[in-house]
Amino acid sequence: MSLAIVYSRAQTGVDAPLVTVEVHLSNGLPSLSIVGLPETVVKESKDRVRGAILTSRFEFPARRITVNLAPADLPKEGGRFDLPIAIGILAASGQIQTDQLTQFEFMGELALSGEIRPVKGVLPAAMQARDAMRSMFVATNNVDEAGLVNSVNVYGAAHLLDVCAHINKQRLLEFHVVQNGERQPADELDLADVKGQQHAKRALEIAAAGGHSLLMIGPPGTGKTMLASRLPGILPPMTEQEALDSAAIASISDQGFSFTQWRKRSFRNPHHTASGVALVGGGSNPRPGEISLAHHGVLFLDELPEFDRKVLEVLREPLESGRITISRAARQAEFPARFQLIAAMNPCPCGYHGHANGRCHCTAEQIQRYRNKISGPLLDRIDMHIEVPHLPRQVMQQASSEPDVSSKTVRERVTQARAQQLQRSRKCNAQLANRELERVCRLSSNDMALLDHAIDRFGLSSRAYHRILKVARTIADLAQSETIQTQHLTEAISYRKLDREIAATNML
Repeated sequence: MSLAIVYSRAQTGVDAPLVTVEVHLSNGLPSLSIVGLPETVVKESKDRVRGAILTSRFEFPARRITVNLAPADLPKEGGRFDLPIAIGILAASGQIQTDQLTQFEFMGELALSGEIRPVKGVLPAAMQARDAMRSMFVATNNVDEAGLVNSVNVYGAAHLLDVCAHINKQRLLEFHVVQNGERQPADELDLADVKGQQHAKRALEIAAAGGHSLLMIGPPGTGKTMLASRLPGILPPMTEQEALDSAAIASISDQGFSFTQWRKRSFRNPHHTASGVALVGGGSNPRPGEISLAHHGVLFLDELPEFDRKVLEVLREPLESGRITISRAARQAEFPARFQLIAAMNPCPCGYHGHANGRCHCTAEQIQRYRNKISGPLLDRIDMHIEVPHLPRQVMQQASSEPDVSSKTVRERVTQARAQQLQRSRKCNAQLANRELERVCRLSSNDMALLDHAIDRFGLSSRAYHRILKVARTIADLAQSETIQTQHLTEAISYRKLDREIAATNML
């Protein structure tokens, strides 16, 4: 036959829309043209495909070859279409069978030798192929990644000849199966390594249990970074869907997906010189940024006031919605960004305000100017503000001699509290909508009067009010209490340090 139809997948954000590769052979001068909005790399595939076919001892048709990548208005990029174009040419020229082509999807870059090279974005394509009930042919180096998706047959091929032999039923390939449930790595960082700072550890456990954002304020060397880096180790284990969503983001990024990170919550720690595009994503061809790479994981911003204020302001919307939409003149891409924000900052420009050695000589105006680098709306969206103070040497020595709670023990408590939240609301407390708070976070009349007094005294906004209710609900879940008690509410109020300090400054 002179017409063959082969299926493949493009990449648009985290989506992998279907691309139908139509190959038609007609009489005329020998030529090969590719239409359907191909970018430069796709246009160059004609030379790679020709070399791969000839090197594999197939005949390259000396006819007019037209390759259409449909839909025509969807941009096509990368070398992922080399393999489906080659299969389409061989099928249209009658060199391989065509009766089963509609059951497969093909993705891979071809070397001139016919070797199939790996490409990015295989995992989202495998998820879409599963929904379409088709099998996939990918490069051998991509087979573990694509095999993470259950209920899809993935064939790993090292050469174009392997794919053709399977289609012609001469030498069948076995589909690859990954035991993804056994791939969770052991935790390397233990919360027991942090000596002292029991108040900060308690706040970290609450943040992990409810998915709350946290800001730590303290002098250098008090353990803020150590605490933040141990948060992934006390978070609940990832579900399969969460692991797939997180791995799909890594698959389409420039760093690619590492199989060793499967079911491991990501911990992103961008430098304070990062731009807004690096943080939220962007570019002419939109790519995911740090907030998307931290999807279902932790985004740690150290030295928070040192970030450019405009860069920090872009966090406000994704903190609320859990998604980021990047719009360009030619296209628009949406990436998930359900991350847990953990930030750290010094109390003053020199970092030693309130330190026992009296090294700080910053004036009140300098301290206020330093803290004003972080906007009020952003601070308002951070659920918890805590102080991580400098501990005297005697206290540290005493804390070092006492056994501390391990990450495993804390993770068990966090997992139990998170399970209660999922059973009650199908989401963690930090994601509760305002209308759900009335049902989940009911207070007694005395506790409501206490909260109203705190709001008036500290000048809290409505958003801060809702944040306090969510944190109090998480504290009650950790205590396995069905209702929010007074001690849970007062503890939640105590985690609004900056609000209290701002209120105290205004009273002076």
